[in-house]
Amino acid sequence: MASNKPEVGIVMGSDSDWSIVKKTVETLNDFGVISESRVISAHRTPEIASEYAATAAKRGIKVIIAAAGGAAHLGGVLAGHTILPVIGIPIKGGALNGMDSLLATLQMPSGIPVATVTLGSAGPVNAAILAVQMLALSNPVLRKKMLAHKRNMKKKVEKGNKRIQDDLIKNNNK
Repeated sequence: MASNKPEVGIVMGSDSDWSIVKKTVETLNDFGVISESRVISAHRTPEIASEYAATAAKRGIKVIIAAAGGAAHLGGVLAGHTILPVIGIPIKGGALNGMDSLLATLQMPSGIPVATVTLGSAGPVNAAILAVQMLALSNPVLRKKMLAHKRNMKKKVEKGNKRIQDDLIKNNNK
């Protein structure tokens, strides 16, 4: 029986990140994974960030996803206050077009890992997929859904290849 409590905590540094982070929630929903979303700033509300991370496991959260732009310290702050895995989504924008958030999320000190996904539209989806993969280690239902997802991606590639090959044959026969 599925739990109705959130297993993934999604934290974004600003409400302006929601348009990007919403894809994470949608992807988790596609797998039937319940999440919660919060706006918490590593710099403007550090006490709330540390409390959120420190209490997440007690509340049933198993993975935290942190999305932040600019200095992007949110993932590291959260990781420093929990033993749960933290996945960082660097947000594109600002003067350095996201390179600052990518490097800040990626470059963590030894012992405080933040798994980091890509900048751009694939990042929020990949964060959700990585969280599902982590949860699937102990959840056979999610494992089956992830295997089906991988099969569907393979079929899509095969279908695309067939379309291209058919087009090549058609054009070569002209």
